[in-house]
Amino acid sequence: MRRIALLSLALALAACQKATPPPPASAPVKETYDASASSDARRIEADVRFLADDLLEGREAGTRGYDLASLYVAQRFRAIGLAPAGDDGGWFQRVPMLRGVLQADGNAFAIVRDGREQALAFRDGFLSGINFNEAQAAVDAPAVFVGQGVYAPELGHDDFAGVDVKGKIAVMFNGAPAKFDNDRRAFYSSRRTKAEELARRGAVGLVVVQTDDEEKQSPWARTAANWNRPGMRLRGEDGKGIDTWPQLRVTATVSAANADAMLTAGGHGAKRLFQDLRDGKLRAFDLPGTLRLASHTVITPVDSRNVVARLDGGDVALKNEHVVFSAHLDHVGIGAEVKGDAIYNGALDNALGIAVMLEAANRLAHEATPTKRSLLFVAVTAEEKGLLGAEWFARNPTVPVDSLVANVNMDMPMLLAPTSDVVPIGLEHSTLQPIVRQAAKEIGVSLSKDPAPEEVVFVRSDQYAFIRAGVPAVYLDGGYTGVDGDAKAVQDAFLRERYHQPGDDLSQPIQWADAARLAKLNARIGRLIADAPQRPQWNAGDFFGGKFGKPAK
Repeated sequence: MRRIALLSLALALAACQKATPPPPASAPVKETYDASASSDARRIEADVRFLADDLLEGREAGTRGYDLASLYVAQRFRAIGLAPAGDDGGWFQRVPMLRGVLQADGNAFAIVRDGREQALAFRDGFLSGINFNEAQAAVDAPAVFVGQGVYAPELGHDDFAGVDVKGKIAVMFNGAPAKFDNDRRAFYSSRRTKAEELARRGAVGLVVVQTDDEEKQSPWARTAANWNRPGMRLRGEDGKGIDTWPQLRVTATVSAANADAMLTAGGHGAKRLFQDLRDGKLRAFDLPGTLRLASHTVITPVDSRNVVARLDGGDVALKNEHVVFSAHLDHVGIGAEVKGDAIYNGALDNALGIAVMLEAANRLAHEATPTKRSLLFVAVTAEEKGLLGAEWFARNPTVPVDSLVANVNMDMPMLLAPTSDVVPIGLEHSTLQPIVRQAAKEIGVSLSKDPAPEEVVFVRSDQYAFIRAGVPAVYLDGGYTGVDGDAKAVQDAFLRERYHQPGDDLSQPIQWADAARLAKLNARIGRLIADAPQRPQWNAGDFFGGKFGKPAK
């Protein structure tokens, strides 16, 4: 009760805080109360309404709004009856990070060719990447176009064939070849994978050129409007960033409108290269002249925290093993105004995922018998900054690292129209597949394939941090088979209009009954994993299992 009283006091103080002017508030949301809704659906709705309220200012990692959200989740864990499982027996696990914010001055991008210099305009034409190694950095070097920057020798694919990037600035497009299978396209699309390869080859900079297709899907103006949004990286004991690749001294992104200025040379042009990308015919070539790049970043240390709770298993032989439920608690905070609203509430992304995880925990905590293995419930920070909270937990779990047997992740379940299905991402990689199918059959929900595998979401949410640690994982998304109409059209409209925008708020038609069903499915999956005689295993020959998996115990 004392903690609950402290939470109430914290919220009251936050509401009265005047240290900084409040951002423009969104229009009041008309609330309705459905007395016929199930108690689990009402609990989920209540959690989302708190976590996505303007008071929490978008829950950006490292902010007061996020800290209030994490305190709320800790007290919900307590009320459910879970035990604290963070650092030193508390609810929280500290996550040390570096925070980088681009500055308006000190950024430059110039193309020097044939004795002429063409400067691109900061924000309108290019954006510098956040530099976590040097506050002010500059590089003047030759450039080389390297397709999509993918080196996949097992597939006979080498975007670096015929060129040398050592001491040069690599220029590339996003993504990976469409001819790759989904797993390899996901892995090789990762900016992390590309940065590691460039650093290994000795590149000194990286420029990503936006394509015309990307401009249609996500307009440059939307990205540029939030040019000064903070970025973060994990911080090591030496105070330096982890996985920040200091060899790549300056990075930048160029708008599709300026692609011709970058790529028209030696018989090549942006329009032709865009088509070569679609046709899978890109080839590397040296760009004439040099590029002159500079960036200016303010770098400060910042701490955030994961919220970690445990439900003890009841089997003497298995209770020291753990099934990990995860969902990210953070969103993107305060940003550029859209229709007078600057708070990016993150109702679906991912207040709803947290609420579903809380309800799954509630169900499991009140079942008649405990699971054989223990269960961990982790609300992670800084997913929006690069899966950092999950990465920190997977590398430094608050339980023995070899006790983690599986991960069940919840992220942005798009439950905006009544559906009869669920989309399990990553089901095909491990022996979790029959478990999830059994649970779905028992709950009475169908399983659908990922409708957009080209979006490579399997490596874009927190389950990927656990996968990289060798832990089999599945990520459950909302369904697309509509009960009353075309649910996919509704979901696509969300992605186009409200994803990472202020419109992801409580005004949306969230289907609370579907959320309750998803929580029930999560709980059942967790119990089946926890009670199984054997740990989940990677399937024989699986790409991710071969790359990251650990020997079977």
